[in-house]
Amino acid sequence: MSAEFISIHPDNPQPRFIKQACAILQQGGVGVVPTDSAYALCCSLGDKSAMERIARIRQISKKHNFTLICRDLSELSTYAKVENSVFRLLKNNTPGPYTFILPATKEVPRRLMNEKRRTIGIRVPQGAIIEALLAEFAEPLMSCTLILPEHEEPESDPVAINDKIGAIVDVIVDGGVLKPQATTVIRFEEGHPLVRRVGRGDPSPFNG
Repeated sequence: MSAEFISIHPDNPQPRFIKQACAILQQGGVGVVPTDSAYALCCSLGDKSAMERIARIRQISKKHNFTLICRDLSELSTYAKVENSVFRLLKNNTPGPYTFILPATKEVPRRLMNEKRRTIGIRVPQGAIIEALLAEFAEPLMSCTLILPEHEEPESDPVAINDKIGAIVDVIVDGGVLKPQATTVIRFEEGHPLVRRVGRGDPSPFNG
């Protein structure tokens, strides 16, 4: 069987299509969705088998760090330990193309966190489609950037994505062709931000 290919307006997402895509994910599906940095593979946070399917598609090890995509910062305290000063800094810079590496709480499944540091990557992305999906799904999605084996760049064309992996995922949300660029990665250590990678997000708010 091939994936459901759902074309959604990038500025005015049709609610019925958003519900259709979320229903597939809620039933244990693996999806491809557009974010503010690139297309991403995603699934329900608690679905171990869907996570394993994503790992096989990407051909990544069990030690790969997945990222939680959250609809807003109200979900943050469930999954990450955040000091007040850090929260204010995040609030001033979300939503946006950043990945924040934060100390994980006990609510985070061990398979999702960095075992050595006990950290978790969290995103609050910007974009009408991903925001609508997260609002409808009502909990974070587990995700990783859609970079296929032996490729260095993320996939950007949903039609090409469908041709390549449409037979091994369950839903592809077509939000148009993207110009992918990595997120800016900020790691917090003892409340202090460290810029680990500069990408689409402006790093200057975290440089002192």
